[in-house]
Amino acid sequence: MTRPADTASRILRAAQALFDREGAAGVSMRRVAAAIGMTPMAIYRHFPNREALLKRMSDDSFDAIARHWHARGSGSDVRARLLAVQRIYLDFALAHPHRFDHAFSTPRSDARRFPEDFHARLSPTLNVVADAVEDAMGAGVLRKDDVWDVTMTLWAHTHGLIALYRAGRFSYDEAAFRRYYDASLQRLLTGLQA
Repeated sequence: MTRPADTASRILRAAQALFDREGAAGVSMRRVAAAIGMTPMAIYRHFPNREALLKRMSDDSFDAIARHWHARGSGSDVRARLLAVQRIYLDFALAHPHRFDHAFSTPRSDARRFPEDFHARLSPTLNVVADAVEDAMGAGVLRKDDVWDVTMTLWAHTHGLIALYRAGRFSYDEAAFRRYYDASLQRLLTGLQA
């Protein structure tokens, strides 16, 4: 007999596969059910509606990014940590464009808002960046400033570059864009140096 947690995992995997191919518009309870051989009504036992399923997928994306950032965002070289987490953001955006858009670019009622939600540390992803920024300020690598304002500046910079690249505003191939992205981050961090 299949356990409810196993069934929920199967539903999520099928929904994610549809999402990765077609974005949020491609995910319907009927299509997910067909992909795993269930009736659409059976899915509602695990997810009350499509929005709850999409929210769970979005939350899982945030958690996955945060785990990668935690793993790569450790070490004593704080500048390297700041660059590493920003590179992971780019990796995620290019590997999973639909997940990236849904998590970071699509208006949602449950989206975290600056500054209150971030100051309250409700963002599993940006908390990692803020911690690295705070450590860099403490180590004298970045000049003292508001940690969350600098964190948002970094995020806006990297997100903006990624959005422009994905919109076709760069003539670079992926390798050239990655080099430009790194160089641009280096310039920004140099401007924020202590």
